Order: sequence, then structure tokens, then C-alpha cells
Amino acid sequence: MSTAVVETEEHTALRSAVAALGKRYGRDYMTTVVREGRHPDTLWAEAAKLGYLGVNLPEEYGGGGGGIAELSIVLEELGAAGCPLLMMVVSPAICGTVIARFGTDAQKAAWLPGLADGSLTMAFGITEPDAGSNSHRITTTARRDGDDWLLTGRKVFISGVDIADATLVVGRTEDASTGRLKPCLFIVPRDTPGFQRSQIDMELQAPEKQFELVLDDVRLPSEALVGDEDAGLLQLFAGLNPERVMTAAFAVGMGRYAVNRAVEYAKERTVWKTPVGAHQAVAHPLAQAHIELELARLMMQKAARLYDEGDDLGAGEAANMAKYAAAEACVKAVDQAVHTLGGNGLTREYGLASLITAARVARIAPVSREMILNFVSHQSLGLPKSY
Repeated sequence: MSTAVVETEEHTALRSAVAALGKRYGRDYMTTVVREGRHPDTLWAEAAKLGYLGVNLPEEYGGGGGGIAELSIVLEELGAAGCPLLMMVVSPAICGTVIARFGTDAQKAAWLPGLADGSLTMAFGITEPDAGSNSHRITTTARRDGDDWLLTGRKVFISGVDIADATLVVGRTEDASTGRLKPCLFIVPRDTPGFQRSQIDMELQAPEKQFELVLDDVRLPSEALVGDEDAGLLQLFAGLNPERVMTAAFAVGMGRYAVNRAVEYAKERTVWKTPVGAHQAVAHPLAQAHIELELARLMMQKAARLYDEGDDLGAGEAANMAKYAAAEACVKAVDQAVHTLGGNGLTREYGLASLITAARVARIAPVSREMILNFVSHQSLGLPKSY
């Protein structure tokens, strides 16, 4: 894919370098890791050593001083090579961004260098069993107890808690003036008493496991609260917008990998006199998938740029659109790639069948496509709400 029109020379060089790293590992590495029940530690460590994991974090804390635009390039290219790192969405993109923007000096010093060099990872806990995509229904609550906080609640579908050194948990505190609950973010170290996790049995084949969390009066010191207690919503969306951009990068990369595999096959596979890729019934759907991935990537680049320039409102709209477009394009690309290969598309040898489930994740998480359509219809078009 050509990016010369919309990307700087530095971005193009970064993309090329990460693509080379991804090529050295590839899909076979990731499927082996999953099959053996391991984590992609080797790839994670090398990406960290090369400065890719912390490319968006401040230079004074060991990061690259870039933004979500650069981090999304890293994830997209690893995905296009067949070896995406899901924890990049969570650890440097969400948690790293929130702490860099709103954390205290002590929190920044404690977490950012490790997040930048890959020696520390953080999970992000927002989804709850009874809230789904409605963050306003979050019931995990924090209450004061002297100088400490007591955090109680449940979370579900939280990625990578088993390998994360801490989880950035979204809770709610009571507004003293109105009595209404407002969101707040807390850093909860993995071994904190009362912080329990249980793995969810998933059909999804990925090295990053999913967990349900139970927080039973988890006692946290006052410094566990990230940022200003009264600016929780702003801080929350400072993490959610990068999450959507990075989910788009994950989906675009996966879609590119699937299309590339299908194109390689269609150029070589001959059933009649010419390769199957010469037939329009095969060629045109792949061309359409390529076009839709390119369009999704353009919106992703726009969203990343708006966010990095500090336009949180504009970035919110663009990030939601990018995530929606990328998810739809990815699902179609994977489906068409599998179909192009026919029976071979369902074999382990070609490594596409497992992407059928993985591709759908971007339609569901971190927010469903229906909720994005609600956002666009209400916020962008000004249509009335139905709820």
C-alpha cells in the first residue's frame, strides 16, 4: 500500500522498519505461540528494544516522543505481517497515554519508563457484566476510607491481566455536591489483596487471555488515583480515543495480511488455463477489500493526527468512524481471503481460518458497531436519541 501522500518520510521509514521486524516473525510464530500456550515475549522484547512499544510516550521517560499516529503504524505493520501484539492497544496506547497526560510525577516516573521499554505492562479494566457498552452503568465504586480508597466491583473481558503488572481500573466515586457517581481511574497492582481474576474460556485463538475480575474492598493508597478526581470523564476518553484508533490499526493490519495471502494464492493457483486470480469473480472482491482497507486506514490516520494535535472532540468522532470502517473492512477481507482459497482457506497450513473469529473482535470491542452508529447519528448528524 502506498502512503506517500499522507505520511511523512519518518513515518514511511518507521513503517518499513516495523514491516521488516514483522516479516522475521510472521504468522507461523504467532500460531506456534498460541498452540503452545505461550505469550509472544520474544517479539514483544525485540519491539521494545527497537523503541517501537514506547514510540508514543514522552522522551523524558524513555519513549520516542511521538504519538498515536506512530504507535498505530507499528501495530498495523505487525498485523500485516501476521503477528499483531494486542497488548499494544492496552499498555502503551491506553494506559501509557492516560498516565502521561494526567498522572502525577510519581506515577509517571513509576510506570512510563517500564511501559516504554516493555519491562512493565498494564491492563485496562472498564467492561462490566451488566453494563456492556454503556459506560454510564458501571457499578464498580470507590469510596474513601481515611487516606485510602476501597474499590469494589466486577469487570469482564479484560485482556492480559495474567501478564500485566497492574490494571488501570475504571471505577466511580460519589460527587459530594450532587451525590451522583462520576468516573475515576485507579492503578491496581496485580497482587493487591482482594483483586481476583478468573480466565474466561474463549473460542478466540490468541496469546492474550481474557479474564473476569472481582474487586472485593480492594484497599488502595490515595496515590493510586490517576489525575484529578473531578476530571475523570476527560481522562477516561483520553484513553478510549487511542483505543479506538489502535483497534482500527489492528483490524487494518489483519485485513491486509488476509488479502495479501489470498492474492499470493490467486496468482499461483491454476485450475483451468489461467491462475484463478485472472477471473473477475475472484479478482474484483479482493480489489474491493483492498479499497475498503485503504479507506479505513485514511480515517485512522486522520483520527490519530487529530488526537495527537490535541483535538479530543474531533478525534472522538474520527476514531469511532475509523474503528467502524476498519472492523467492517477487516471482516470482509478475511471472509473473501478464506473464500478465495476454498478448502485450503480452512486449513492450518494457510493460517487464515483462525482469523475468521479474530476479525469479528473489532466489530464487537472495545465498543460495538451499533454504539458507534448511535454516536455518529447523535453527535455527527444531530438526530434524537432512542435511549
